[in-house]
Amino acid sequence: MDFDLILVLGIVIGVLTIPAILSAVLDGGAPRVATIAAVVSGGMIVYAAYNKPGGYEVGELPEVFTSVVAKFVN
Repeated sequence: MDFDLILVLGIVIGVLTIPAILSAVLDGGAPRVATIAAVVSGGMIVYAAYNKPGGYEVGELPEVFTSVVAKFVN
């Protein structure tokens, strides 16, 4: 699997866990599933960053997102 895809999926999952965590906390429950999703997301991001030769820089992220989206659109 492509490291760029793993990174983008990890970031997207991480962003989607934020509302789930807030919803669970505001409802008075424990955010169990959202916490697991956040851990998986972090693991995906770390895996992609460590295994890509040269790693990633913050300035590269928009280009990485657009290249991954372009692969699926075309």
